[in-house]
Amino acid sequence: MFYREAGQYKTSYAADMAVFPLRQDRIGLAIIIAAAYGLAFTKNDFLLQAVMIPFLVFSLAAIGLNLLTGYAGLLSLGTGGFMGVGAYACYKLMTAFPEVNVLIWILTSGFFAAGIGVLFGLPSLRIKGFYLAVATLAAQFFLQWAFNRVPWLVNYNVSGAIEAPLRTLFGVPIMGPTATPEVRYLVVLTLVIFLTWIASNIVRGRIGREWMAIRDMDIAAELMGIKLLPTKLLAFAVSSYYCGVAGAMLVFLWYGGAEYTVFDINQSFFTLFMIIIGGLGSLIGSFFGAALIYMMPIGLGMLLPAILAPFGLSIGSETIEHLRFLIVGALIIFFLIVEPHGLARLWQIGKQKLRVWPFPY
Repeated sequence: MFYREAGQYKTSYAADMAVFPLRQDRIGLAIIIAAAYGLAFTKNDFLLQAVMIPFLVFSLAAIGLNLLTGYAGLLSLGTGGFMGVGAYACYKLMTAFPEVNVLIWILTSGFFAAGIGVLFGLPSLRIKGFYLAVATLAAQFFLQWAFNRVPWLVNYNVSGAIEAPLRTLFGVPIMGPTATPEVRYLVVLTLVIFLTWIASNIVRGRIGREWMAIRDMDIAAELMGIKLLPTKLLAFAVSSYYCGVAGAMLVFLWYGGAEYTVFDINQSFFTLFMIIIGGLGSLIGSFFGAALIYMMPIGLGMLLPAILAPFGLSIGSETIEHLRFLIVGALIIFFLIVEPHGLARLWQIGKQKLRVWPFPY
């Protein structure tokens, strides 16, 4: 009875088109954001370092892929490569201009990924579907080869790895060996909230409507006056930008260093599974998918030993990893058959039923 819109009158077009038209939704979002920031003060390094930071980074990468695949209808298997472009670009910028604030380079690195994304998105005017996926898969393999074979990208480091140097913000280390998980978590959370807000405004504006028109029927969209090539290239650029920023945060605000294998094809499939299970064409679905796929192995690793311990049984980490793949595969098949719009659609259905409860219509 508390989730109702009765008495909440809309007196303007802007109020009617608000992202969160119900007061309860706005209050709930404020509580979630406040709770997310409050986690930084729990002093639980495992929760922040091993759970929340990677969850937010993968959510941002999933948002980037969702903008391209879910909203524009362009399938991509090069997410891992675009994330790598952002990471290596950020590394080169940080080492070339160490006096500049590192947050500027993290956000700027996405533009290099956007440029590479536009380059490999050029075939999207002539091909689509499976053929476009193969083209982006070629981009993934080419970029991964470049990360491994071009020593200039790692400043001719013998190990072939990139490492996070010490960088500070207002005198507080946010990168490097002395940066605490609490500070890095706050930086990642702030960047993800900001970029999610930008993505929300994009998909609800003219650009987002053009993407969805092309996704539904590109011929009809072209007859309506939408220019296909610039619109598709813009989708590749924005998507690759988000993936590039996510890749930079993955290396410098979570791992602290990485090799080229971090951005292999498995990372691309990993992100694709997130948006399939979370929900194509939904920003909140990107968070749902990242939470389920990334946090599920952690939950299995903690839950299964506790369940089997009273029976004198044990389970190895490799078995849990196999169970993870089995469950993810089963979930993908389930959602593709039962609910193609993923967890985001189930969330919408639940909210709608709550709004009209106890009336069944």
